[in-house]
Amino acid sequence: MKTAFSTIAPDRFSHETFRDAEAAIQRLLDIYQVHTEFLRDAFTRVAQNDVPSTGRYRATYPEIRMTTDTHAQIDSRLSFGHVPGPGTYSTTISRPDLFSHYLKQQIELLLSNHNVAIEVGPSMTPIPIHFAWPNGMNVEGALPETWSRPLRDVFDVPDLAITDDAIVNGTQHYGPDEVVPLAPFTGPRIDYSLHRLAHYTATKPEHFQNFILFTNYQFYIDEFVNWAREQMANGSEDYVEFVEVGNQVTPSGATEPVEGEAPPRLPQMPAYHLKRKDQNGITLVNIGVGPSNAKTITDHIAVLRPHAWLMLGHCAGLRNTQRLGDYVLAHGYVREDHVLDADLPTWVPIPALAEIQVALEDAVADITGLKNYELKRIMRTGTVASIDNRNWELRDHKEPVERLSQSRAIGLDMESAAIAANGFRFRVPYGTLLCVSDKPLHGELKLPGMASDFYTQQVRQHLKIGIKAMETLRGMPIERLHSRKLRSFAETAFQ
Repeated sequence: MKTAFSTIAPDRFSHETFRDAEAAIQRLLDIYQVHTEFLRDAFTRVAQNDVPSTGRYRATYPEIRMTTDTHAQIDSRLSFGHVPGPGTYSTTISRPDLFSHYLKQQIELLLSNHNVAIEVGPSMTPIPIHFAWPNGMNVEGALPETWSRPLRDVFDVPDLAITDDAIVNGTQHYGPDEVVPLAPFTGPRIDYSLHRLAHYTATKPEHFQNFILFTNYQFYIDEFVNWAREQMANGSEDYVEFVEVGNQVTPSGATEPVEGEAPPRLPQMPAYHLKRKDQNGITLVNIGVGPSNAKTITDHIAVLRPHAWLMLGHCAGLRNTQRLGDYVLAHGYVREDHVLDADLPTWVPIPALAEIQVALEDAVADITGLKNYELKRIMRTGTVASIDNRNWELRDHKEPVERLSQSRAIGLDMESAAIAANGFRFRVPYGTLLCVSDKPLHGELKLPGMASDFYTQQVRQHLKIGIKAMETLRGMPIERLHSRKLRSFAETAFQ
């Protein structure tokens, strides 16, 4: 029907109050489905040259809103699930189908901690036409060749002015009577990242699991794929599906994919998903080389609100006592990669998270069979420095070596600090376990012969350690895993 301002919109939903999380989520689903279907149908008509002579099409995201006039007496052990004080809080929601488990937990905590109803209804934030298709659509390519009008004259398009990280960065400020964000990401920001994930990884966002491993070597991918396929062939009861690039799905009990198709070429950052019914399986992403890739992929995975992400990679050992194949468990980071300097100043410390550190150390002990003091023979805990110059060895060594020494760094790589810093920024538990692959300060360079022997011997063990650590973390209550160390003074209620 037509409404004011010559806007053609779907039939209006009313705002309703709920004290039941599942009912609220169903309302979110209803609004989202009706509004996105309205946009898809309208675009189909436009693509067939059925264009309105006046007016434009608009549908909006659903929203959750909550108002409280008192300071709740909440369980102080919880790092999320409550608002900081009286006021009105809201967030726009995209893909309630994808986030149903997450939304259920967040809403139930709000209802329990504040004893007030939440309100669900359509927001004022438009859904860009490009985001009306959850799995993507070449909107411009579908328009007729005779199309001459700007698309934004007929539909809303992505607006970067409202698609940013001001909420999660803590740089957006609010007056006493303003509506305050309820969640770290808005609907448009989430949609932007979901579409970017599909582009970078060649897998649908719904395949991503809550426990993410990052690597920058294909050797780890090959080992993970072989192991995951073996799990499926053996009829794993724990993991139900294995999804490879191109959304190739192999169910437990099968030896070949039953759907999907391998792409003609690998994407920039291919992802592989060993799935569980509760979404608490393991995703492995090959991020490639460099801090920029590390920031890019974590910028987008963060909207999925995973429970942990870990970096499994290689590093230069900086101590003469280290040997090739030794492990480095990061408990601090020297951030000289510069990719996050504008979002998270370098003076902000990136703390080690006890649960992650213990899980990784225990996993190394379990897989290697070494305990206590003997474990120190193959693993050191210390500072990892990350830089943005892969060929730093070719510079005058005096300055970098002096700074590395002053920082007490024991390992040097390019990606770990970006992954940890973005984990801190986005409130996603993080950790790093690296393997020493060269010692450039001591004459042991990463040369082809040495590298081949090293990779053959160490990759399988290192990957097993990462998987073991993730399985340990999966057994923890997520209220414990999402550390209070990651929360600031006035946080969004949603984790």
